[in-house]
Amino acid sequence: MLGWIWSLIVGGVIGALAGVITSRDVPAGILGNIIAGLVGAWIGQALLGTWGPSLAGMAVIPSIIGAVILVLIVSALFGMRKRS
Repeated sequence: MLGWIWSLIVGGVIGALAGVITSRDVPAGILGNIIAGLVGAWIGQALLGTWGPSLAGMAVIPSIIGAVILVLIVSALFGMRKRS
């Protein structure tokens, strides 16, 4: 049970970092950050492997790169503007 909670927290942080790096908002706030972080981690590890430091079973650097890619794609699809 605690592993799931830890994964959600790390996913949320990764999603929030991706939003800050790209200067774009993720839809649905905190829940959107968590989803972007978890899906981004999956994308990043599928494309780049599992190198670098790891938290909650997620390789941090590939996960952040994957989340950045995901946030850029989602923001392009939904036409979101930069934060002010």
